[in-house]
Amino acid sequence: MSSFNSVINVIDSIEDRTVLEDFLVGITTPKERVEIGQRLEIVERLLRKEPQHKIAGDLGVGVATVTRGSKELQDGKFKVLR
Repeated sequence: MSSFNSVINVIDSIEDRTVLEDFLVGITTPKERVEIGQRLEIVERLLRKEPQHKIAGDLGVGVATVTRGSKELQDGKFKVLR
């Protein structure tokens, strides 16, 4: 089993929000938490049909980062957000 699958299994087993937050804070750096939050915001804004260049400018990320999120949406990812 891959390390990523192990992480998924642990997250899937956690039922308490406080325990989940503690786990995620424990395995990520502050920078990673910011980046994960930005990626979620990118996808949410793409779903609202905001222009990619505006999203990139507002969040201070590269257009390529926003485009990556757009491609993942096109590939059927993020069903939970639709």
